[in-house]
Amino acid sequence: MTQQTQGMSRRGLGRLALGLGGALALPAIRPGFAQGAPIKVGVLHSLSGTMAISETALRDTVLMMIEWANSQGGLLGRKLEPVVVDPASNWPLFAEKARELLAVSKVDVTYGCWTSVSRKSVLPVFEELNGLLFYPVQYEGEEQSRNVFYTGAAPNQQAIPAVEYLMGKDGGEAKRIALLGTDYVYPRTTNRILRAYLNSKGIADADIMEEYTPFGHSDWQGIVSSVKRFAGEGKRTAIVSTINGDANVPFYRELGNQGIKAEDIPCVAFSVGEEELAGIDTKPLVGHLAAWNYFMSVPGKPNDDFKAMWRAYIKNDRRVTNDPMEATYTGFRMWMQAVTKAGTTSVDKVREAMYGQKLMTPCGYEETMGTNHHLSKPVMIGEVQDNGQFNIVYKTPTAIPAENWSPYIPENKNRRG
Repeated sequence: MTQQTQGMSRRGLGRLALGLGGALALPAIRPGFAQGAPIKVGVLHSLSGTMAISETALRDTVLMMIEWANSQGGLLGRKLEPVVVDPASNWPLFAEKARELLAVSKVDVTYGCWTSVSRKSVLPVFEELNGLLFYPVQYEGEEQSRNVFYTGAAPNQQAIPAVEYLMGKDGGEAKRIALLGTDYVYPRTTNRILRAYLNSKGIADADIMEEYTPFGHSDWQGIVSSVKRFAGEGKRTAIVSTINGDANVPFYRELGNQGIKAEDIPCVAFSVGEEELAGIDTKPLVGHLAAWNYFMSVPGKPNDDFKAMWRAYIKNDRRVTNDPMEATYTGFRMWMQAVTKAGTTSVDKVREAMYGQKLMTPCGYEETMGTNHHLSKPVMIGEVQDNGQFNIVYKTPTAIPAENWSPYIPENKNRRG
């Protein structure tokens, strides 16, 4: 099999789908393929470079969903065909590959990007050519495009609840916060929002440390030492990490090297999940935190079905599921529902059909797509376990609508999504 068709046979996927029942049931689709052109699905994820550690699994998730859909007869009776490109963690190359997908390959929909700088790079291309992008990762908000559906978390669905948790009794009642991030738009904008939020809660700028490092940064000894000194000035301290990509491996290793334990200085991460922890000795990290909208350890049939689907496709029990994979799955399912409702893959008609789409997702909550192009999502906080999984210590009772324009940014005062 080629890379694009890696995985189980159509017959095997069909058997799996029948066994999974209602949790993975699609809208009615005609069996077999019509005599029409295939529906092309673009995959715009880094398969090399610093972000490959995170994005390769999202490529695999899209390919899994395409094979599964084809095992059920395709969509509108037509076969789905993946078109995979590698923008190689190169932000200008993302724009070139996006144009290639839309103008040359003529894809009907694209799933892609991880970093906000890659999304910002491709956004003008999708708007110019009226393409449709599903973006599956938590981000800083402050954006709303008619050509993008954002299936990851906005700040009020991840960053702010995580800091609230750190400041509360269960999180250790932190009075000082070290904001550590990769140097690009997502960490800087998220931390601008968090600084304003912390100020509103009575935490002064003197009790907020803020440091940024380049993509792929590997020498964390000095910064981690600075955090220890910052924490040694008499107030309970916590780390909020917006570090992205493979820089997380040496960062967490250095936390362990310097003996920073969760009970002393808890670290909550917004871009570290099961996939990133798979390459780290997690024993020194037990008790440190991550804030997401899904964890592989979520109990319940929707997640059991999702994990079974993944295991059957990838044929490797060591490969984990994570939040952006679940957001990719959710976006794909909602797009299929919208195409079925619209009766076409036309971007303008699918866009309208997307509004109000609902899905019971693997995180165990029903999520709804809003007219602001963002999903309602639950908030979950998990503690790292020594097996690389997370023990969920907090979750919201319902899915929360996204605030893509943060009220903590003054220029958003009269802005609505």
